[in-house]
Amino acid sequence: MATLNPHINFNGNAEEAFTFYKSVFGGEITKIVRFKDLPGDPNHPLDASEANKIMQITLSIGKDNFLMANDVPASMGPVNENENRSKIIVSVESKDEADQIFHQLSQGGAIEVPTGDSPWGSYFGMLRDKYGIEWIIDFSNS
Repeated sequence: MATLNPHINFNGNAEEAFTFYKSVFGGEITKIVRFKDLPGDPNHPLDASEANKIMQITLSIGKDNFLMANDVPASMGPVNENENRSKIIVSVESKDEADQIFHQLSQGGAIEVPTGDSPWGSYFGMLRDKYGIEWIIDFSNS
């Protein structure tokens, strides 16, 4: 069966965001590649201000789950965090775990739907974190 693992684009704060996500989910940052670590391309020289930005970062969470991200180079234009049209769903094993993760992720962000029982039978909440990433935290007892 296929495994789905999200990849997020950031405006230069991917490493900061992933340090925060590690504090929420645990796990280990297993890869950090900076733009300066890549071979140079004389046709597309690297601007010095981009050298320490993240080309790829990976947070391994549990056995088969990981979250990946990068900083979008300024030459490609900014990521519009107000137009994020997708959400990352985190399925948890208890209401307590849902509340804990929801509380941590929502610090400095905006709660869209507080955690609570839904009409369809799950316990869930929705939020946008301080980095503009949208999350659904879900516990289904079935």
